[in-house]
Amino acid sequence: MHLWQMDLVGGIFLADGRECKMLTGIDDHSRFVVTTVLAVPSGRAVADGFVRAMRTYGVPAEVLTDNGEQFTGRFTKPRPAEVLFERVCRENGVTAKLIKPYSPTTTGKIERWHQTLRRELLDVCGPFADLPAAQAAVDAWVHTYNTDRPHRALDMATPASRFRPNPPPEPTLVTAPAAPASPEEPSYAAGPAAPVTMLIPVSAPAMEFETVVAAGGLVAVLPRVQRVRLGKEYAGRRARVWADEHTVHIVIDGELIRSVASCLDAGNLHELSMRGAVRAGPPPAASAAGRLGRLEPGTVIEVDRKVDLSGVTSLGSAKVTVGYELAGQRVTLGLDGHLMHVVHDGVLAKTLPAPIDAEQRTGLRGARAVTSELPAPAAGAVHVECRVPADGVIMVARQRLRVGRTYAGEIVTVHVEDTYVRITLNGADLSLHPRKNQHPVTRFRAKIHAPKL
Repeated sequence: MHLWQMDLVGGIFLADGRECKMLTGIDDHSRFVVTTVLAVPSGRAVADGFVRAMRTYGVPAEVLTDNGEQFTGRFTKPRPAEVLFERVCRENGVTAKLIKPYSPTTTGKIERWHQTLRRELLDVCGPFADLPAAQAAVDAWVHTYNTDRPHRALDMATPASRFRPNPPPEPTLVTAPAAPASPEEPSYAAGPAAPVTMLIPVSAPAMEFETVVAAGGLVAVLPRVQRVRLGKEYAGRRARVWADEHTVHIVIDGELIRSVASCLDAGNLHELSMRGAVRAGPPPAASAAGRLGRLEPGTVIEVDRKVDLSGVTSLGSAKVTVGYELAGQRVTLGLDGHLMHVVHDGVLAKTLPAPIDAEQRTGLRGARAVTSELPAPAAGAVHVECRVPADGVIMVARQRLRVGRTYAGEIVTVHVEDTYVRITLNGADLSLHPRKNQHPVTRFRAKIHAPKL
């Protein structure tokens, strides 16, 4: 019930000379087949057949079809339009996927089943007396295919043994009103087969589920509603998604990777539960700031960012120099009044001036309000790497430190403590100097130039 491949197939002849077509669907996982014979393969008839299948087996998460005019209006002239099949998918939360034009191998499972149907049934049976007789013959053959016939792709199990219909919707829900239909395509409510409308709960709890990060670094919370970009470095990893109507949290291996404002409503959360999501536990972090409205004075906003190889990250349109020593690392930036605290591995790495105003902070990607205390700063010395110049004197934190001409060209490590500065080379102490000021360290690694030729 995650993906149905659907198509139309002809070759069903009646005694009066008419040729009918059949709407077919195959469950991608179990190879379970659903069919309905159509006198006229119109858009209305195709949508009706899909609705009847959903009433029997439940709502699939996705459907994959070709670009036929019964399935999509993307090629309608003079401009694209939504056909009834697409409307049914939209109202029931089904993701409608289309193959590339002239690429029938994408729906290879249903095409291969059509070949078996023609060879074993349609080529053997003569014209059917009428439409009910054709439907009865097809139903009998499909029942045998689903329940009695082993399938090599399923380790010789039958499709019915692997197929798990979705449970029916919960009864304590309300139904969203249907949009008025155009005169060319009358509303389902006017006919005997009303659509399976997506049922929207009055309120919904937070949900959570596991998924795999796509190759492009995207996590599909609900594909047609919200996707969250993590980055290609997370591609293929399993992520835990926590979502409610305010916030979406993405957790990988117990680490919070991203928190963003939620685009989901109560109906979307109920749809997630129908797709296998479970009721969520406590949130892994505070709510996203984008849903908090106007912030109270003194509210601290946090965002998670990755520092590039130049030691720079971004807050909205502002570029922030965090420091070369944090290059390639993920940090948490806490915006507190006119200050910005940089936290790495649970330790306060440094405090810088806040680069953006308070009014801009709720609009930051992944912003969330924070109520916890600021972590303690890192204990111990600050380590700086410097190349000793020809005169043997280096400059650290606006203080001149004489190392000696003997070590010219060597890269030494400077340990900056509160009251003194210690210089070492390959672990051996070279010199010890009193610290004469409290200027912060701003450069942590020497720029090593390539030798001149």
